[in-house]
Amino acid sequence: MPRWWLGSMLCISLLSLTAQRASAAFPGFPNFPTVDDHRVVYGGNIKTIDETDDDDTDDDPVVPIKMTHMRVRSDIALRYARTAVICKVYNPNKRPQEASFNVLLPETAFISGFTMTLGKETYEAYVKEKEVAKQIYNDAVAQGVAAAHVATKARDSNHFQIKFNVEGWSNATYHMKYEEYLERRHGVYNYAINLLPGALVPKMDVIINIKESQKITMLRVPELRTGNEIDASEKDAKYNKAVIQRGENERQAKIIFAPDLKEQKRLAEIYAEKTKLSGDPDSWNIGYDSTEIDEKQGLLGQFVVQYDVLQPKNGEILVNDGYFVHFFAPSSLQPLSKHVVFVLDISGSMYGTKIDQLKKAMDTILSDLHADDYFNIIEFNGYIKVYDIQEPDKSQRSNFTSNALVSLVPPARASAENIAKAKVVVSKLEAYGGTDIYNALDAAINIVQKGNLEMQSTNVSLAKNNNETDSIENKLEPFIIFLSDGDPTVGETYTGRIITHMSEKNTGPNRVPIHSLAFGDDADRTFLRKLSLRNDGFMRHIYEAADAALQLRDFYRQVSSPLLSDVKFVYPRSQIKEGSLSRSQFRTINDGSEVAVVGKIADDVNEITPQMLALRSDSGGRARIPYEINAKVPVIRGKNEYFPLERLWAYLTIKQLLDKRDAGDTSLSELGDDGPKESPEKKALAIALKFSFVTPLTSLVVVRLNKTDVKDENLVDAETVDEPHFLAYRHAAAPPIATLKTTYKAESTPTGLSIASDAGPVLFAVSSKRFSNSAYGNQFVGQTQGGYGAFVGQSHAEHSSSDFNPLLPDPGQVFLPPSQPPPLIITTTPTTTTLNAELQAVYHLEGYEWALDNINTNEDAFMWIDFQGLQVTLKLSKDANPPQEPGGDYECWPKAPANSEKGLWCVYLTRCFAARNYTYDDYTNKSCYVDNRYAGVCCPKNEIDRKL
Repeated sequence: MPRWWLGSMLCISLLSLTAQRASAAFPGFPNFPTVDDHRVVYGGNIKTIDETDDDDTDDDPVVPIKMTHMRVRSDIALRYARTAVICKVYNPNKRPQEASFNVLLPETAFISGFTMTLGKETYEAYVKEKEVAKQIYNDAVAQGVAAAHVATKARDSNHFQIKFNVEGWSNATYHMKYEEYLERRHGVYNYAINLLPGALVPKMDVIINIKESQKITMLRVPELRTGNEIDASEKDAKYNKAVIQRGENERQAKIIFAPDLKEQKRLAEIYAEKTKLSGDPDSWNIGYDSTEIDEKQGLLGQFVVQYDVLQPKNGEILVNDGYFVHFFAPSSLQPLSKHVVFVLDISGSMYGTKIDQLKKAMDTILSDLHADDYFNIIEFNGYIKVYDIQEPDKSQRSNFTSNALVSLVPPARASAENIAKAKVVVSKLEAYGGTDIYNALDAAINIVQKGNLEMQSTNVSLAKNNNETDSIENKLEPFIIFLSDGDPTVGETYTGRIITHMSEKNTGPNRVPIHSLAFGDDADRTFLRKLSLRNDGFMRHIYEAADAALQLRDFYRQVSSPLLSDVKFVYPRSQIKEGSLSRSQFRTINDGSEVAVVGKIADDVNEITPQMLALRSDSGGRARIPYEINAKVPVIRGKNEYFPLERLWAYLTIKQLLDKRDAGDTSLSELGDDGPKESPEKKALAIALKFSFVTPLTSLVVVRLNKTDVKDENLVDAETVDEPHFLAYRHAAAPPIATLKTTYKAESTPTGLSIASDAGPVLFAVSSKRFSNSAYGNQFVGQTQGGYGAFVGQSHAEHSSSDFNPLLPDPGQVFLPPSQPPPLIITTTPTTTTLNAELQAVYHLEGYEWALDNINTNEDAFMWIDFQGLQVTLKLSKDANPPQEPGGDYECWPKAPANSEKGLWCVYLTRCFAARNYTYDDYTNKSCYVDNRYAGVCCPKNEIDRKL
């Protein structure tokens, strides 16, 4: 059940605290946490109170720190959302004050970038393995260096607390990026952000861009929510203050939300009232400290965007740069008849509100059963009772101490009469006694196995002639709904043995998925999650709140309409790289959901020919008919189409490897083809480090960086830099940009926030994020703007000044809005004093004198930050023979109009004679990658390898 601290959202809260005395041991970075503390502390380079001016006394009034601007930017492409949150605060006092942000990320999100600027000091971040991060942190603390590390908690991995000191009369800017895949539930993709800054903010704006490969068929923004409800539906009121702009085609849209102070105050009052009425005990203690903040100020609620796209009948396969994604969301199919076994905990801990909510939920769930469905009800405490719906009063109880086995009762058909009797049974449930989970689940599995065997005694009727399709008669799709609010206390109490027994017992053709519902905070979620993962199911946390019954019903509806069973996506081994395929087998696909399979395409493959095999229902719902889809998709090796497929592959692969690890069963074959014998944890860690994802296996290490020599008068406030599209994708018509490869090429800088180094991926690996006015003032005419798949030419002078830039534009219709600023060029000063003549000789740059003052000799590279805040790193070669693209030189913009940049080819810098006359700014705008890392330039063909 999504909640506002566990669902797809983010919350930031600002706490204004009194001036704090800085740590005497580490005056530059006070209040270090312990390494086991999940809270994260950041500090500025501040004075201790003892060092403050003499006239600064304790009697001076303290004005709270103020948040002056909060921006949220999100780009969603192919259901993959990447979000940046930028907050700026100001300390109006002479003394330093401590500010605190509580950041609640989506439960499924990975942080992929973090930076903070405190006054003129910048703190950057990079990802390390947890143990390595702890050691770095400890070493930094021991040396008195400002440092911190962000580590996810085992049970609360989405809650981060960030504290830092803000110097007097100075600003602090916080910038976090995270990524998530939006699952489809109830026929929609749900994207949500919590706007809980803790105070009214003079400037607040949210911009969300959606780009899909299919038509967006539904788009809505419901009224802001508390986050303590189930997902919004079409019945919920729309929020009319949000601006929805449709793009140049039906595949794109833009949502803008910019509440002024009056609207923020109105929303905050509504949020406060709703939250008080929610009955959720956690409503007021997650996301901010209610003792520090006026509950009526700055808590606006959850901003939600829901959308859906046209779902092709046979699914959709997208290929890009060696990766593919296979989306499939079945529709217009008859639901499979099912056999549901409800295993309900009625132990003493369920007494009171919980049992009442369970009764209410079950009453509705029973009404949702179809006439062709079958069901059983098992109640358990210290005893086990399997109800005979026909004669419920004669149902017998058994327990682990008795010699009698649990009486097994055949499933009851979901007729109107049986549903009415079942509702009477549920209404009489009483909570008392212990908790015998072992025997309750054992009985449930026995019922499914016995029931299906009896019903299938005459079930196999396979037609053998060519005019008929093989079918399986009287087949029910079984699943167990197991609800518990605590630990096992009766019979077998060791959860490990319970999991092992159920997993070994639950095998064969009648293997049944076990979906676990952890009711309340006392339920052992780790145990229930592992149980479900080992048995084809999943676990959901049901929160103790007024809407718990709705949560139960909402979960049931997600799994209650299976359209296909025994689903397998088959890809020829010769077409897919070994070990790269994500999960490709699914027990069922339910109505309103979607599955996605991702993988890497093998080298020298021109097409992939996947096959999907499954069983569907016949028109009556009881027979199973084979369902098959065959596809043929060409593989385009060109680099002129960019979707976030590489990052989507990394994200889904890590998630599934972590599931495999948590299941504790290395024999599982969920991840497809056989790869190297390496543990799921090691595989996930390697990918997380490569792509700079903060996961349960990695931590985000933050260390204060050295100052640059950029003069203060040349600094541009980060708040003036707008980044409506900090993420860029490249489509067929869009020119390849250096930062795009930086963003997506794992071999170079997979996140766009990292560079390769001996120590591993480093986020924002630059000296300081200081923006130079001179770099900001570049003019671009007929040049490519770094970071956008776009071009500006004379023929486009009439283009609108709107800041909407399509991520997936139509071929031939890619424009760069002139309202966008040019790239922000930040160069790092070389730490060596190598003379220009020596640099020319080392890097073979004779004739390219403009480049010599811009080389980072520590990295052997050109390095700058583009206007989206992304790190660009282009390596220089010391080899006399210039590097070349393995597949040969490639055209930079093959589909650009003839009167623009068409006819430019990417080659290593020294192979382009025309580049001798460039400036450094010219180069940054025509840069490209050679062999995924070297400093290339888009060069006219007649200038390539030209000699004097």
